[in-house]
Amino acid sequence: MSTSTLRWLLSPLTSWRAWRLTRTSKGNLSFDAAWRRCRLERHPDDMPYQQHGHLPADNEVDDPTARQR
Repeated sequence: MSTSTLRWLLSPLTSWRAWRLTRTSKGNLSFDAAWRRCRLERHPDDMPYQQHGHLPADNEVDDPTARQR
């Protein structure tokens, strides 16, 4: 099952708002990005879930002192 289909089934109101936002953006905003934006407007407590997998892990941060060792 695709992510879009799953989102429509689990959160139809958010998906409908995202679809409208995508239509009004005239192709400048993907459905996925619009869905996340609409979701965070109504549910700001979901921010950590949106950022998961998009931020570097603590051990992957470029440490300039690590090169000197």
